[in-house]
Amino acid sequence: MTEPTTVRQAGLALADPATYADEARLHDALVTLRRDEPVCWVDPLPEVNPFWAVTRHADVLEVERNHTLFHNAPRPLLAPAYEDQRVIDEGQILNTLIHMDDPRHKVMRAIAADWFKPKALRDLEVRVRELAKRYVDKLMESGGECDFVPDIAMHYPLYVILSLLGLPESDFAQIRKLTQEMFGGQDTELQRGQTPEEQLQAALDMLAYFQRLTADRRAEPTEDLASTIANARVDGELLNDLEAASYYVIIATAGHDTTSSTIAGGLHALIEHPDQLRRLRDEPSLMPFAADEMIRWVTPVKEFMRTATVDYELHGVPIKKGDSLLLSYPSANRDEDVFDAPFSFDVGRNPNRHLAFGFGAHYCLGAILARMEVAAFFAELVPRLESVELADTPQWIATTFVGGLKHLPIRYRGR
Repeated sequence: MTEPTTVRQAGLALADPATYADEARLHDALVTLRRDEPVCWVDPLPEVNPFWAVTRHADVLEVERNHTLFHNAPRPLLAPAYEDQRVIDEGQILNTLIHMDDPRHKVMRAIAADWFKPKALRDLEVRVRELAKRYVDKLMESGGECDFVPDIAMHYPLYVILSLLGLPESDFAQIRKLTQEMFGGQDTELQRGQTPEEQLQAALDMLAYFQRLTADRRAEPTEDLASTIANARVDGELLNDLEAASYYVIIATAGHDTTSSTIAGGLHALIEHPDQLRRLRDEPSLMPFAADEMIRWVTPVKEFMRTATVDYELHGVPIKKGDSLLLSYPSANRDEDVFDAPFSFDVGRNPNRHLAFGFGAHYCLGAILARMEVAAFFAELVPRLESVELADTPQWIATTFVGGLKHLPIRYRGR
């Protein structure tokens, strides 16, 4: 008989990338923390600097709402201790929206905001549906068996977001590889090299690509999001090279890996819950609810960090000024106090108060687009799918930040 997970073991598990490649282990740890110590001090030195693990939906929401008291800087993500020290010594390699706080964050966010509003996205919806059909067609032409993640799920959302940016299709494979290396830096299969220096090079290569793009779009502006970013002015000044390139990086990566993880995890959920696949086939009007449920179920962003700017009491626990907090979104999205049957996959779940997109000032800029892409893909796929099953064991990415399935071998038959 397996021994119960202790609170200390559960807390340490959140700092281990391998935990996120084992869904049973992850959720066992999160259930333990929500039940026994929902605001838990985790001190896994020397590998990772200490933090408070925040695991209840209400507490994550409280921190998100109070963005003036809990800042993204200087530690927006859980990273190895050596990386935290490098940032202190040398500064951030990237300076994206997730690294910023107001007032700079508000001004920078506004640069691209209009591109992600409903009116603008209605114009993009035709392209999204075309791409959904292209990749479902590709799936149906693949002979009834494939590895769904690298063959299909990774390509479709990348084409959507890079089309919005205005990048040429000839560059898509390069961007896909770089984003994989950046978000897969903790996974031995996906990472570039074995050393921190080798892995850092993926981010530097991404920055170099987008710095060239900035220069191109300033020299010859076009009608795309890349030109909007390259030529944006704040207080009368163009963005510097780091700011502009970082903006492209967050749009390209956040708009790609999170959605591909959701689509792959959504198909896996339908395979594991065939009654829900039949329900969705019989009731296509449920598709918007199903898309949101897939996002909740997968929760591709595993955490963001916040730093307390004042002494604060959270869930009865005193937090000191300067303390770091890890907001666990997979835990919040399975909170028994918020969701009926949180470990049941329900394509008709409504309401669905998940926090996969965050909340408040840092709510995901591309949330509407992500929902649109997921819904469009499955609206095209489900009616054309006669049967689908696992052809081998799925595998998840080892990560503490963004991730999901990296392999989903499937066997299927189309209609």
